[in-house]
This record gives sequence, C-alpha cells and structure tokens, in this order.
Amino acid sequence: MVDSRRSEQGTALDVDVVIVGAGASGLTAATRLRAAGHSVAVLEARERVGGRLWTETIDGALLELGGQWVSPDQAALIETVEELGLETYSRYREGDSVYANAAGEVTRFTGELFPVDAATQREMERLIDVLDGLTAEIGATEPWAHAKAAELDRISWSEWLTQQTDDVEARDNIALFIAEAMLTKPSHSFSALQAILMAASAGSFSHLVDADYILDKRVAGGLQQVPIKLAERLGDAVHLSAPVRRLAWSGDSVTAYADGITVTARRAVVAVPPNLYSRIAFEPPLPRRQQQMHQHLSLGLVIKVHAVYETPFWRESGLSGTAFSPYQLVHEAYDNTNHGDPRGTLVGFVSDEKADAVFALPAEERKRRILGSLAAYYGPQALEPVVYYESDWASEEWTRGAYAASFDLGGLSRYGAHQRTPVGPIHWSCSDLAAEGYQHVDGAIRIGRATADEIAASLG
Repeated sequence: MVDSRRSEQGTALDVDVVIVGAGASGLTAATRLRAAGHSVAVLEARERVGGRLWTETIDGALLELGGQWVSPDQAALIETVEELGLETYSRYREGDSVYANAAGEVTRFTGELFPVDAATQREMERLIDVLDGLTAEIGATEPWAHAKAAELDRISWSEWLTQQTDDVEARDNIALFIAEAMLTKPSHSFSALQAILMAASAGSFSHLVDADYILDKRVAGGLQQVPIKLAERLGDAVHLSAPVRRLAWSGDSVTAYADGITVTARRAVVAVPPNLYSRIAFEPPLPRRQQQMHQHLSLGLVIKVHAVYETPFWRESGLSGTAFSPYQLVHEAYDNTNHGDPRGTLVGFVSDEKADAVFALPAEERKRRILGSLAAYYGPQALEPVVYYESDWASEEWTRGAYAASFDLGGLSRYGAHQRTPVGPIHWSCSDLAAEGYQHVDGAIRIGRATADEIAASLG
C-alpha cells in the first residue's frame, strides 16, 4: 500500500521500493515487484519514460533515436514484447551489402565477411575462430574470474589484435565490430577482456559479425513502446520530471529526495547508467569500493544519423542498404525504413574519435561530410534526404553518451564482480551491468527481473 501526503516540499510517499529511472530496467523491476505484492514509486528525471529508448516524429518522419533492434538470442526482450502485445517486423536485407576499403574502393558482396583479398579473409576467419573460442571459454557471467582475466584486461583491444596478426586490414575490420560498432570507443582505450565480454554477451563473436543476426527485427511503432506500455500499466506510480538529487539511507530504509517529491522506502533501485550515479548525493557516502569503481566506468560516443528519402532508392540498384567500412566516416549503415512506409530511411553511425572530429565542425559542414560518406556507399542520391537528423546522446543531460558504460584498461577484472553489489538497501539495475544482453534492452530487462527478485526475497 502506498502512503501519500502533501507538504511544503511537495508530495511525500511511503512505499516498499523506490526506483530511480524509468528506462526498461527500472520499469521491469517495478512491474515485477508490484506483481510480487510490493508497492513501488518510479522517479524519472526526464519528461518521458524510456531512457535510452526514444521514438520521435521529426519533420513528419518516425525515427528511432535510441535503441531499436531485436536479435533472436534476446529471449527476455522477445518475451516482454510478446507479453505487451507488440508486433515486430524484419529489417530489410534483400540484395547486396557494400564495403569500402582503405583506398575508398567500394565493393558489393553477400554473406557475412567483407570482400577482402584471400589472405586477409583467411586471417579474419582465423581471428573470429580464436575469439569465438575465448568467448566460449570465458563467458559473459563472470569474465573477471577466469584465469586469463587479468592478462587480457591489461592489454588494449588494438594491441591484442596487433599481437595476433600483421594483416592491418584484418585487424581494422575485426576491431570495428567491437570498438566502433558496439562500445563506441577507440580500440586502444578498452581491454581485450572488455571486448570478449561484449562478444560473450551476444552469444559469440560470430554473432557480432553477422548483421542479419544481431540486427534482426524491429518493433512496429518503435522500441520505446516497451517502456511506454510498462509505464502505462504502472499508472500513477511513475513520476516524470522528478530527478533524484539525494538518497539518504540506513541499514533497512532509504529516502529519495527528488524535485517535487520525497519517497521513503525499504529498498531503492538505482536504474540509471553508472556515469550518472554521481548526479545523486548519497548520505552517507557510498563505500570506498563503489566510489573508485564508478570512476573507471564511462560511456562511449556515437552519432546516430537518420536520413529519410522519397523512396528507398538503393533497393532499385539491388542493394540491401547494409554498408561497412572502418575507413569511412560512417562506419556502418543500414536500411531503416519503417514498416509500411513508402519512403526510404537509412541509418548510419559515426563513433568515437571520428565523432569528436565532426562535432568540432559547424552543423552544415558536419551534415555535408556525413552525407558524403553515405554517398560513398550508395551513390549521389544519398546526398539529398528530405529529412536529416542526428541523435547526439552525449548531449542528453540524463544520458551523456552511448551505447553503454564500459571499463577502462584493467577495470573489468578489478571491479567487475562488485558492479551489482547492493549498498545497504540500495540496488543497481541497468543494461550496463548485464551479462547476457549487455548494453541492450534485453540485458536491461534481465537485470530488472533479477534485481526485483532479489529485493522481493529480502522483503519476504
């Protein structure tokens, strides 16, 4: 039962559990706790629910500004989508993909591996086999506990690849699948162990290489429908525009002080990315271990580019819309046309240091260069979209990066085992802390469920 009252400071609530953050993880935890018979209050800083899921209409075009894809291994997300009555559809993938090499030469191809010379292809296949073996051996659940963890966590992803092969193009292409495409950080800035965790969280490195697998389906109307519908079921338990400024806690009680609302509870769930923990004043302060650990976690940087055209013109040329190159400004791009929309949409990504460089330019010059990179893949028609939009999550006050937090060199083996350790009545829940489904909505849901079950068991 929720005890609610008014005061000069705003609404005051007494509940069993207060959840900070109305993303997929926080809303999943709230839903599961309520189903177990516990009262909840969800406090969200933004004026909307969804966190890093955001579907918006821009200049008449429906765009997925944040996460959007569903892959076959994401059982928790698939189950939630079905339970909420949402429909999915397959990403368009008929026709040839394109690859641009270091010389700017564009080649059409089919299948998973890029069209490189035979020696480079053999090296890529060998590296994928090595990484699949390490991924299976180390796993996603406790990579820090493996005998090789410290060794692999002290060497950067780029240096590990350099030790494996002298083939520069093979290294660049393999690096792409983790650095630019997933962690959105330069490959010298995170460890080989962090790269292996990224692959293990998706089932294998081979899954990351296979775009048709990892980017399989989309949700009709946008993936933000998941948190929206979860929030609708929670009703007035969800409070928007209520950033939590302070968490005062003791052994078995916690009070959240947010704008316009104060919530006292037996447990709290902090369901925001780790880079935002410091936005909350903890009283008393968090233990030394957590204080140090949180300083070694950071989000990457990526621009998600949306370009909408009168028609999906690339299909007329027999192209699927899928494009890759570690040498282009836009390192990957896909046909992102909405189900039933006669117009065509391309989505492309510019990450890490390349994003730094173009963010230093005036907006029109940045747009010109990004569209020029798309035109390298698809031809001059790509230069003239009817709608153009850049999702810049690093400038979002309550996100500050994309797609997820990862450790710096040595951080995963040093701190990984403690990421989800509760502090008194305070629990942690977000996709950044997931094993399977790490940095994806699937991971957010998995962690939300696990956190709720842990709290429900402790409350009795």
